[in-house]
Amino acid sequence: MKLLVVTPITTPGLHVADEFSAMVDPDTEIVHTTLEVGPASIESEFDEMLAVPQTVAKIMEGEKNGADAAFIDCMGDPGLKAAREVVRIPVVGPCEASMHLAAMLGQRFSVVTVLDSVVPMFWNHAKVYGVAEKLASVRSVDIPVLELHQDPGAMVQALVRESRAAVNDDGADVIIFGCTGMCGVAREVQSGVGEVPVVDPVEAGLRLAELLVKTGLSHSKKTYPYPRPKSIRGYDFVPEIGEVEA
Repeated sequence: MKLLVVTPITTPGLHVADEFSAMVDPDTEIVHTTLEVGPASIESEFDEMLAVPQTVAKIMEGEKNGADAAFIDCMGDPGLKAAREVVRIPVVGPCEASMHLAAMLGQRFSVVTVLDSVVPMFWNHAKVYGVAEKLASVRSVDIPVLELHQDPGAMVQALVRESRAAVNDDGADVIIFGCTGMCGVAREVQSGVGEVPVVDPVEAGLRLAELLVKTGLSHSKKTYPYPRPKSIRGYDFVPEIGEVEA
């Protein structure tokens, strides 16, 4: 199985393929890419908008190069619906995947994210994904994306602090990390919050992508039909859209 991971920012080195390979089956090949055009990080709707065109283009290219599924490595799920329109392979976003998983693990969940600027995005996502009544709260650790790993210990401490507050003050039964840059510390944070599941959205999304491939499932083309071909100016890096016959 070949799984394409698109980290939809232009900053190199934030994630590497080996990190993702450690979260999937040994026979799953990870193909990882970042953007040449777009934001350094995603911390607003504006940043997300800038990331979408080439994120979708990378997924289109990935399908043509033999990828069996694609994973968008950002909790904003930038370009998720658009990418599903232009490919047949499964495309998974970590926010959608982790919110639905959390909704199965408890009555209410909270998201602990990077900055207050992205808090409204998660409330909006919960509405779109049909789980708004399950969302107890969205909290932030007040650490920008590109500074998360400058002091990993401080990041974990902040995640534990806000996760405990979400459980004790907001009534959360499950915690979701609100940034894929927080991956790899879920079990460490879990030990600090007790009997409450902590969902790493990267691992959840990658595993869902594997499951979809193994079960032969993908998104419905009735919901995500191919766009009608038309002239597109200024996006030379976007491959031509061509419907694939079933």
